[in-house]
Amino acid sequence: MNIGNLMKFLGLIVILALISVFSVKPLESNIRQGLDLQGGTHVVLEAVDTPEAKVDEDAVQRVMKIVEQRVNELGLTEPIIQREGERRIIVELPGVDTEKAIEMLGKTAMLEFVDEFGMTVLTGKDLKTAQAQMGQGNRPEVTIEFTAEGTKAFADLTAKNVGRRIAIELDKQVLTEPTVNEPIPGGKAVITGSQTMDEAQRLAILLRSGALPVKVDVMETRTVGPTLGQDSKDKSIKAFAIGVAAIVLFMFLYYRLSGLVANLALVAYVLILLATLAALNATLTLPGIAGIILSMGMAVDANVLIFERFKEEYHNGKSLRAAMEAGFSRAFATILDSHVTTLIAAGVLFFLGTASVKGFAITLALGIVIDLFTAITLTRYALRLLINTNIVKNAKYYGA
Repeated sequence: MNIGNLMKFLGLIVILALISVFSVKPLESNIRQGLDLQGGTHVVLEAVDTPEAKVDEDAVQRVMKIVEQRVNELGLTEPIIQREGERRIIVELPGVDTEKAIEMLGKTAMLEFVDEFGMTVLTGKDLKTAQAQMGQGNRPEVTIEFTAEGTKAFADLTAKNVGRRIAIELDKQVLTEPTVNEPIPGGKAVITGSQTMDEAQRLAILLRSGALPVKVDVMETRTVGPTLGQDSKDKSIKAFAIGVAAIVLFMFLYYRLSGLVANLALVAYVLILLATLAALNATLTLPGIAGIILSMGMAVDANVLIFERFKEEYHNGKSLRAAMEAGFSRAFATILDSHVTTLIAAGVLFFLGTASVKGFAITLALGIVIDLFTAITLTRYALRLLINTNIVKNAKYYGA
């Protein structure tokens, strides 16, 4: 008996058990649920004519692109953005409160630098980028950088107004009104006045996405409940749990100790996937759950291919350890091929599909990448440890 390998194998089981017990709930709570599971905000926007700008097809298309860009800046929220009629745009955001949605979507976001005489010298069109950060005194602020043309205009503005105030306005509201102490030739400035870091980040997003080409009115806002309903959601969770339990039981009964190792890898797979989704601030929807289930099936399928190769190599006269190594090596090409082709399909779905289809594609792709690690690396390492303990030498207990 090899005590060192036995202790490593048992340690792996203990670590996975502890992580499962103490991390699943926090990870679950950190993963946002989509509109169909959790509900969210429904906003109807309408482009309206003003004396300065009339609404046409091009203006509406640009409004949609800017709204989509602002929403995407919030993270993987899996929004639904669609046009209704000639001038209306419907936006549905899961897990976002109504006030925040209106602030992000409805603002014109017209940034202006105004001198003491009320003349607008620079606008948001002269901006290159905007970023939120913590400034002096641990106060949130937004740093902005101008384009080459904007840098020249800003340098000229500050040079002509040393000792005077210039106002930085957003939608005709003064954000800050600093005094110019000296000319600023570098094309960079700081906007202060944000009360919180979230407020500064939202302002930076608005500035980066640019100003809306026409005035947009918020025609309707409402909170949307889960379209699935709690009963359907509970049934889905129950069906998922039964399916996973059936897989775990089958793998253990059919492949025995090898199946036990595969089940450990499956636990690690779920934990890594949940941690990845939480780290990406992803929003999980029903199609996303379908992608996870499908990738879990591929994870089990990979282990089945490996163990069947393992069995063939052992019956061809190789030792237990050699048969295991050969099983992984010979199955790798088939597993890689199936995973790569599925990744290609997921990529096509992501780039050509709608928001809900993209959610399915993202979770499927993430699951496949993580599966390659757990099925090839983790399963191989754990099975090698188990065989090297020399506790069980009969191949039938490994499903061979």
